[in-house]
Amino acid sequence: MDWGMQNRMNKLFQNDGRCFFLPIDHGYFQGPTRCLEKPAETIKPLMRYADALFVTRGVLRSCIDAAKTKPIILRVSGGTSMVGEDLANEALTTSIEEIIRLNATAVGVSIFIGSKYEKQTLLNLAELVNKCENYGIPVMAVTAVGKEMEKRESRYLGLCCRIAAELGARVVKTYWCEKDFDKVVNGCPVPVVIAGGPKCDTERQVLEFIYDGLEKGAVGINLGRNVWQSPNPVPMAKALNAVIHKKANVKEALEIFNETKNSK
Repeated sequence: MDWGMQNRMNKLFQNDGRCFFLPIDHGYFQGPTRCLEKPAETIKPLMRYADALFVTRGVLRSCIDAAKTKPIILRVSGGTSMVGEDLANEALTTSIEEIIRLNATAVGVSIFIGSKYEKQTLLNLAELVNKCENYGIPVMAVTAVGKEMEKRESRYLGLCCRIAAELGARVVKTYWCEKDFDKVVNGCPVPVVIAGGPKCDTERQVLEFIYDGLEKGAVGINLGRNVWQSPNPVPMAKALNAVIHKKANVKEALEIFNETKNSK
């Protein structure tokens, strides 16, 4: 691996090989998402627990302090919205020159396997890899499912992750599934990070699926709504950080959550 690529990968993944990516890119298709109306205020108390920030260039420029930020994973696909015909109809939105200008540590692009736009989004990934590899910039593929959340089962997710890796993604973000998640991870030759999906009802539910996913081989998380939409976002972020980097179990993480919550 080239020095530049290795250097950027080492910024994303800590010495233990694990990561906590905090995504706040939801506005690129959802608009002013609840709790992200003012991104700078939302993330300020959470950044100490995250290893990298997943964000669009617009929010990066307008809301993120260049002197006090974490490594940036730049969202570079889009062109659709929640009110449009199909969320899968994405294109690349950001040039390699802009990626370099913004000093991104990595970039992220969605792929929609099994959709009408499968080929288009896979070629988006391939094109991005072709350009970014020339400059030592890692590409994270996001195995998106749009509104069809029922697709989150191991056979489908395993297919998505392997194709993303085959096309050159250095990291794959995918959903956790209750059954056979280890097969999803084992079939992917690059690091897998867990996406959040729909907001969970309780803190325990979040910690349980993250703990299970890490035990089955994932190297970290890319979790947004289950953190900053939590009634207690800072305790949630601290508890998740403990699961990821201190290998806390669910019971220990809940104790950290409650202690932090009660110490306010």
